Amino acid sequence: MKISIGQAAKELGVSIPTLRRWEAEGKIHSERTPNGHRRYDLAQLRGLKPYEASKTNRPTLCYARVSSHDQKEDLLRQVALLETFCAANGWTYEVLQDLGSGLNYNKKGLQQLIQRICSGTVGRLVLTHKDRLLRFGSELVFSLCETFQTEVVLINQGELPLRFEEELAQDVVEISTVFSARLYGSRSHKNRKLVETLRKAAEDL
Repeated sequence: MKISIGQAAKELGVSIPTLRRWEAEGKIHSERTPNGHRRYDLAQLRGLKPYEASKTNRPTLCYARVSSHDQKEDLLRQVALLETFCAANGWTYEVLQDLGSGLNYNKKGLQQLIQRICSGTVGRLVLTHKDRLLRFGSELVFSLCETFQTEVVLINQGELPLRFEEELAQDVVEISTVFSARLYGSRSHKNRKLVETLRKAAEDL
């Protein structure tokens, strides 16, 4: 029986890009329809399942982050949601946490997360929202996940709650502080006035 690439991905429990990569690496083969669509042999795919099942034994890593100490209650809520979600799916999991800006790439938990993904020992990454990973650059980590065959699960993919908008305002102040310090000097009156204006705007938001 021949099936489409979407059906094949669902059968193996992987993403369509992963399936395409396996084909390019020669792990699986497909036939093409007159219109150029891939068709996979279902029996061949099912023969791959024992091999793929061994990969699913890799643990799930969850990642939770907030920007500041006054958001620790939100951090606890994130962790609780991640734990409940993973337990409901029957996954073996571990939660990594960070308290720091989404613009900071050197947070301990984030660095550990990236190292473990690159070691090939993580089967799944679970986030409440992609912005919990990084404010900018989440796609780079997701690319690493694709390379090392780590599934990415986002529990919430809709709009961010208000508290995340407040975090964004804090990040704007942080960015402006860095750049204005470089432009005008950290002690200049112009720099201080700019930062104070941005901070006031963030508080109003």
